[in-house]
Amino acid sequence: MENKSHALAAGSFVLLLTATLISLAVWLTRDTRELDSYELVGAVNISGLQPQASVRYLGVPVGKVSAIRLDPQTPGQVLVQISVDENAPITTRTFATLGFQGVTGLAFIQLDDAPVDASAPPQALPPNSRMLLKPGLMSQLTDRGERLLGQLEQSSQRFNQLLSADNQHTLMNAVSQIDQAASELQQFTAQARSSWPALAQSSQDTLEIVKATAKRVGDSADAARTSARAFQRVTERMYAPGGTLDQLSQGADILVATGQTLRVNTLPRVDQAVLEAARTTRQLGDLTQTLTDNPQALLLGKPSIAPGPGEPGFVAPAPLNNGF
Repeated sequence: MENKSHALAAGSFVLLLTATLISLAVWLTRDTRELDSYELVGAVNISGLQPQASVRYLGVPVGKVSAIRLDPQTPGQVLVQISVDENAPITTRTFATLGFQGVTGLAFIQLDDAPVDASAPPQALPPNSRMLLKPGLMSQLTDRGERLLGQLEQSSQRFNQLLSADNQHTLMNAVSQIDQAASELQQFTAQARSSWPALAQSSQDTLEIVKATAKRVGDSADAARTSARAFQRVTERMYAPGGTLDQLSQGADILVATGQTLRVNTLPRVDQAVLEAARTTRQLGDLTQTLTDNPQALLLGKPSIAPGPGEPGFVAPAPLNNGF
């Protein structure tokens, strides 16, 4: 009976000691920091993330995951509740990604800051605010790996189409044609080697002709340069002071002055002489008419003109007597 009481006491002591050790461990490992709560939102696959997972800011542990749930308002979007040390520099530029620890596959939340925008300086993010959850490196590699596999599958399908029976036949025909072209090229090379001396002689003759033509062209160029120099000298003489153009200009000035003199001096005198000649001609005409009507006027002079009616000395003629 005593053995049973001792065993019961020993068992009770062990249980009490175990509970005490567990309570002490919990008390020693408790988190006494003041934590701020934030909610992460994003359409990201968070496989491997569990509650109580670590939250790190630039690799430094600053909190833990409090809860994980689906967004009831937006299908395909998850909500991750995190508790972060109040001293962590969480700003409006801070965003979250899903990281993995070593080869264990355990996931944690990694907090980083976006590049600074000079037009919008960062500000402290108030607690209980929402933060963007972006795809992590593994998610990006998974998505890109799927696209890469799709592209590889398309490439393999196109490669299989390229190696189809019809394309293989076409490829073999192309290889045969290339072989034939190589043979013809080899024959042409052999013929060219055999005809090389004649070709060299023909090239030498052509070179001599080209040299002779070049010499003639040079002589023609020399003659053209000589003509150009002579033309330049003639042009310089024409434009020089006292040259042809200067003399032509002086002759034109003299001709203009002569015309001005004729117009001012000679022409008025010629007009006066013409008027005098016309007056003399009229007088000669009157004299001729007078001599024709009265020839004795040449000896007696010009008869006096009888006064007309109303003039002094006018005498009316006597009336004619008709026998009445």
